[in-house]
Amino acid sequence: MATTPEREKPPVDPTAESSVSAHKSSPDRTVFTEKGNSDAWIATDLTVALQQ
Repeated sequence: MATTPEREKPPVDPTAESSVSAHKSSPDRTVFTEKGNSDAWIATDLTVALQQ
């Protein structure tokens, strides 16, 4: 699949709702899922807080 160069990508709307959710499956595990795609997920033992 071809990727789109950064200059051709549409601008990101900071007020738009995120399509990725984070769920705690245990105290030390976070699972990320994409809205409308329950077949695909990413699990990790390490997450970091985002700063703005």
